[in-house]
Amino acid sequence: MAFPQHIIARKRDGHALTREEIAEFVRGATDGSWADYQLSAMLMAVVLRGMTAQETAHYTEAMMRSGVVADLASVKLPKADKHSTGGVGDKVSLHLAPMIAACGVAVPMISGRGLGHTGGTLDKLESIPGFRVNLPLDAYRAQLERIGLALIGQTADLAPADKKLYALRDVTATVESIPLICGSILSKKLAEGIDVLVLDVKFGRGAFMKDKAKARELAQALVSVATTMGKPTRALLTAMDEPLGRAVGNALEVVESIECLRGRGPADTMEVTYALGEQMLLLAKVAVTKNEARAKLQQVLQDGTALEKFRELIAAQGGDARVVDEPERFPQAKFKVPLVATKGGYVTEVDAMGVALAALQLGAGRAKAEDTVDHAVGIGELVKIGERVEVGTSLAVIYANDEESLADARGMLAKAIVVTDGVPPATRLIDEIVG
Repeated sequence: MAFPQHIIARKRDGHALTREEIAEFVRGATDGSWADYQLSAMLMAVVLRGMTAQETAHYTEAMMRSGVVADLASVKLPKADKHSTGGVGDKVSLHLAPMIAACGVAVPMISGRGLGHTGGTLDKLESIPGFRVNLPLDAYRAQLERIGLALIGQTADLAPADKKLYALRDVTATVESIPLICGSILSKKLAEGIDVLVLDVKFGRGAFMKDKAKARELAQALVSVATTMGKPTRALLTAMDEPLGRAVGNALEVVESIECLRGRGPADTMEVTYALGEQMLLLAKVAVTKNEARAKLQQVLQDGTALEKFRELIAAQGGDARVVDEPERFPQAKFKVPLVATKGGYVTEVDAMGVALAALQLGAGRAKAEDTVDHAVGIGELVKIGERVEVGTSLAVIYANDEESLADARGMLAKAIVVTDGVPPATRLIDEIVG
């Protein structure tokens, strides 16, 4: 067994680490045999020196095997999952998962909470009264066998090394490292027991990766590592300069997802939904062509089976399924105030980061991991880039629970939405497919 300082020194000096050395580092994070300062030094060495593709694969595997790998052999359907690197208004998982399950593919989805400007799937689900995201693995497996769908939070048994290392990365300026991001994302996803994986890697103002070239590099690394580990994977590069859809905030986004399941979702949200769903069905081999996959997804919306699957999911995890038809059962904000246009013209900018920070100011997200989330607040009925507005037109509705945060968010939102005389150029939402 090598001493921690020797392994740290080898990476500091630019050497490629062996499988055993990487396993020793991950084991040290899991069992506490490496001190936090040693783990932090190693993380910084990786940030500065990088990892080869082989090292990244070894690191991801060691992270995945730091805990239990779910055995879903009893679930006879093909098993597919989707992961997004995080964006503003990105509620796609909420309606895509039941759509895919309605198409005959099991979706074992383990999601996270929001931190900073990006919303978390678990926080959105918890805006449904009674909904439980903390299921033990046995209950997770049984639910997948029964309804082909489960959306839960990370259990203590799954990739425990990631929880430790992610917390250290957050406070040591070592988050933005592609090998470390790969290990963090894929260790949890591959521990779920899936057969195939589709990734939504976002770029732009409201994304974790602002630069498209860096986002492409991350997408290629994720696809390469997951494929090397025997899981067919594809990644879509999608733009995140304006929020996805028209709602940002937990309960507001669930309501919008229900609209998507009724076939009435915003065009941009559905474009991303269909693009990801097509790849999930193709990789799971329940469709041969994109057209066939698209037709299946459209059919489960039209015949109501996807919406019914969402009701099943809510009931299975202890939630009040009546919210599907009675949105007033969601947490309600005290104030609902429109932001109106002061000039006419075309919407040329809806800055995703600006909108996200306004929602964060209202309490829709977390500035720190220990912060609580207000499920009722957020920004709704957002205009989209390219829409024409007149003086007095509502640009958005602010949902708030106190007047101070309402005033602050109003000012931030007014700066985030720009109206000018010129028609903005059309932009591509789905940039490319990797893998």
